[in-house]
Amino acid sequence: MNYILFDGPFRNNLLPFTYTRPVADIRVGILTIREKWEKFLGYTTTTLTEEYLSDKFPMVEMEENVMINASYLPNAELVEMVKSLKENQAIFKGEDVLAFFTTDTQEEVDFETYEAIEFEDDVLKIEHTWDIFAKNGEAISEDFELLTKGKESQPIPSSNNTIQANRIFIEEGAKLEFVTLNATNGPIYIGKDAEIMEGSIIRGPFALCEGATVKMGAKIYGPTTVGPYSKVGGEINNSVLFAYSNKGHDGFLGNSVLGEWCNLGADTNNSNLKNNYAEVRLWNYETEGFARTGLQFCGLMMGDHSKSGINTMFNTGTVVGVSANVFGSGYPRNFIPSFAWGGSSGFTTFVTKKAFEVANVVMSRRNIEFTEQDAAILEHIFEMTKKYRKSF
Repeated sequence: MNYILFDGPFRNNLLPFTYTRPVADIRVGILTIREKWEKFLGYTTTTLTEEYLSDKFPMVEMEENVMINASYLPNAELVEMVKSLKENQAIFKGEDVLAFFTTDTQEEVDFETYEAIEFEDDVLKIEHTWDIFAKNGEAISEDFELLTKGKESQPIPSSNNTIQANRIFIEEGAKLEFVTLNATNGPIYIGKDAEIMEGSIIRGPFALCEGATVKMGAKIYGPTTVGPYSKVGGEINNSVLFAYSNKGHDGFLGNSVLGEWCNLGADTNNSNLKNNYAEVRLWNYETEGFARTGLQFCGLMMGDHSKSGINTMFNTGTVVGVSANVFGSGYPRNFIPSFAWGGSSGFTTFVTKKAFEVANVVMSRRNIEFTEQDAAILEHIFEMTKKYRKSF
């Protein structure tokens, strides 16, 4: 069977992260949503996403296909139902379509003609940006079981101090010495060739993905995920970093999500709690206003390729778009558009020529090419987001 993950109705709620990727490629827990589905299904998947992303993330359609809503994380029960789908059948969770069968000859899909199958069990759904960190603990636990089932952890070196060592899993090539790991509140996963430097103190649920690094003396509270080849230091609480992003120095990051290729300068701090303890509102690209989150704790949402200078301070519930560069004293505003350059004293436009030069240098340091596809995507985002920079 051919499986296709589609963005679904929540894509705009998940901006700025879905500016540069399909919903399926959001990381929550240890794996991306796509990686979770592929491990459960035993098949590779392709994506139905925005046209400007389709060159990098193409869709492959065959005679018979099952379309899967990428906002929903797989579990054994849901996957079994998805694998059993037949022609003119669809799986629903309330009003939401979870998956449906289609053929390459269908000109349109009319769910009125489909047999509706209700999925009644619990399932994790990533509907808002803040779900990425708020549901990260459950996702880490589910991924931990998926990735470690039937496998044996590498031995924990004797210099380390551990609590509930049976809930700690170390992949091949990982390095850690003189580290404290406490898995009482959730599992700890240390990926292939990852490193935790001496003096670090970590509470689960925690995921350190392949090739990632925790620097000396870091203090990390779960649920936190450090994506592949990312580097972290200082104090972190309940945050998710996608791949190749750095928070390598002292400073606090809490209840936050960083996309790929982000960098927080030394002593960058974010607030995750308002002084009056009120509910946090967060910029929503769908409504173009500040949306209620229902959360008392909510920090920083930063899109791909964005950076902060040393001593940058982000206020509670700040959203930073793609390829923004934030620096200077004081608190910048709570919504910083893509390709913005500046801080609390004001912003100018970060033109694409300069942004591409930075991206090329940053990515080449990790031996990854900044491709024409990447440039075309960022150019499109620059044009899409011009309206937010009119005041510059």
